[in-house]
Amino acid sequence: MMRVALVAHIRHPIAPPFAGGMEAHSYHLARGLAARGHDVTLFASGDSAVPEGVRLHPVVATHYDRDFPWHRFHGTDALTAHLDAAYARAGRDILGGGYDIVHNNSLHRFMPRLAVAHGVPMVTSLHVPPFDALRRAVHGGIAPWTRFTVTSRTQLDRWWPGAPPPEASVLPNGIDLAEWPFKASGHGGAVWAGRITPTKGPHLAVRAARRAGLPLTLFGTIEHRDYFETDVRPYLGGDIRYGGHLRGADLAREIGAASVLLFTPLWDEPFGLAAIEAMATGVPVACTDRGAVREVVGECGRFAPSDDVAALAHAAREAIGLPRADCRARVEALFSQDVMLDRAEALYADARAAAPVAAPSRAFRPFELQVAPPVALSA
Repeated sequence: MMRVALVAHIRHPIAPPFAGGMEAHSYHLARGLAARGHDVTLFASGDSAVPEGVRLHPVVATHYDRDFPWHRFHGTDALTAHLDAAYARAGRDILGGGYDIVHNNSLHRFMPRLAVAHGVPMVTSLHVPPFDALRRAVHGGIAPWTRFTVTSRTQLDRWWPGAPPPEASVLPNGIDLAEWPFKASGHGGAVWAGRITPTKGPHLAVRAARRAGLPLTLFGTIEHRDYFETDVRPYLGGDIRYGGHLRGADLAREIGAASVLLFTPLWDEPFGLAAIEAMATGVPVACTDRGAVREVVGECGRFAPSDDVAALAHAAREAIGLPRADCRARVEALFSQDVMLDRAEALYADARAAAPVAAPSRAFRPFELQVAPPVALSA
């Protein structure tokens, strides 16, 4: 049994119904570790709803997207200062908490630096393509007691072009298969699930469904209201509809009843959690060919260029004919929660075994991690 500090991203609460894949990943990782007997503390926003057996340590009182909406504040000094102050406090609390291992899902540059400076065994999971501030912290955060994971081989190449260091490896996301029951047949229509925002491409899904003559229901939180009103709503009506933002069991039932998932990322998708959730229920995937999508979906999907609605419509019609049992089998073999947890525990053991016997001072060093609001700490 280990005392685990799991540090989450704080853009959204870690609570169902999940805003996106990162929130779902942190929640289910915490729950799975606790079920295996580990003592888990989740560092997240105070409005999170932690699984049974997991303690919540608030990093901020409420998730930051409420007061600093990402599409307005991304890259601003105000949001940077807010996040720096929050993770500086979290750093102090981690150093004083007596944890055996830290699993860092924060996407913030302070955590890898804390691990190196203070000899803290840490696994950092990178759920996004590299951006400058985090890339510098990660590349400077290599130590015998640190491990870095990405969700796909595609992302490993993005973070470390050429040969990655031995401390970096692929840890795919995993899901609880019991929460995504297999259904042997669908109703003939399509489904789309995710955050409704331009980079997720629901506007492509509605246009492709119209072109293919397929009924389509969209599910997910409307993150970017103006985009929804201008680029998605005009295509709604008849058998193309928005079904709301559903909790797990209801969403699994709706997805499993479909005959194809339209998965339409318009960025370099690091993984594709919505795709494996659908595949677990037996639903094949028609998707834009971006990032790690082809690597994750494999033979359970058909692919189209991200700027070709006609090709996506054709992919959807073709995907409907793929064997549903093969989709479930792929997730069972590669993307189950048990596969993920086994690998995570092995990484924890490796990092702990390599930690310095005489660790660097655990006293908090403000000059390394702290920033005085409202001035952002330079990366």
